[in-house]
Amino acid sequence: MATTSPNALTPYSVSPRLRSDADARSTDFAMPLALFLTTMLTTCMMGARFAANFAVGLPPIARFDDMLPFAWIIEQPERLLDGIPFSFTILTILLAHELGHYYACRRHKVQASLPYFLPAPTLSGTAGAVIRLRSRIPNQQALLDIGISGPFWGFVVALPLIFLGLLLSVASPHGTEFIASAPPIFGVVNLIVQFFRPGAPAVSQLLFHPVLLACWIGMFVTFLNLLPAGQLDGGHVLYAIYPRMHRNMTNFLILALFVAGVFLWVGWLFWAVLLMMPFMRHPKVRLDKPVDDAARWLPWLALGLLVMTIMPSPFANCSLMHFLLR
Repeated sequence: MATTSPNALTPYSVSPRLRSDADARSTDFAMPLALFLTTMLTTCMMGARFAANFAVGLPPIARFDDMLPFAWIIEQPERLLDGIPFSFTILTILLAHELGHYYACRRHKVQASLPYFLPAPTLSGTAGAVIRLRSRIPNQQALLDIGISGPFWGFVVALPLIFLGLLLSVASPHGTEFIASAPPIFGVVNLIVQFFRPGAPAVSQLLFHPVLLACWIGMFVTFLNLLPAGQLDGGHVLYAIYPRMHRNMTNFLILALFVAGVFLWVGWLFWAVLLMMPFMRHPKVRLDKPVDDAARWLPWLALGLLVMTIMPSPFANCSLMHFLLR
């Protein structure tokens, strides 16, 4: 996700402090590299736990301790090697997404940081990745290109990994139990798998291999980013095409997410609150240069990616209503 601070769009807000080229290189690379290596460690830890459970026919999260496998890894650090397939897959998808933003910024001469990966004690071992825009987005055309490039390249890179993950996964009576739904793109790719392997099970009947689980997380992140609201990638796309609709759509989605949190997945309540935060308001972009006619198909591409990755109820039995009535 590409985020822009309001200050970055205010003229004369840049401090006149000068840096040498060496200082700039150190600052620009040291922190992103440190965060990337830390995220590689945390994703390998989670991947190792998933791989151990998969090897004995258990879902990725079979017990509460599986969410925090730190002590388990410390007992036998060599277990981290088993987490490499999961880590490689999720980091590759996230990196492709952020580099898509980064190089779109370069094309439009928008200054941007390298990707910052965020290690976290989550299902994936990471809270995703972001780049920070350090200069003004010049026009709607640039905003559209920057907004769509991340989801597009993340999706494209994920396709062969989804195919591989489906081949590595195995049939199970209960599937991957805590996952309520898979993105439509899984079903599409699985049709190709079934063409080459007649009789291959449906996605809902699969115990997800860690590679496929990483793809599932990557597609869920893509879906979240494509929501047309705030400073999400989908919000950038909407603002570039219909800037006057952006605020109304954001407000509508906030209400829709509150409802979805009650009936589908409690996590939507967090996203509704997040979109209400001041830092998620979309910064102003000059509207004197509308999107070229040749690029008018890009919003349809964004909509297609949203449809292919949509997961309104990602986790089973995790709505607020479910917890209240339990």
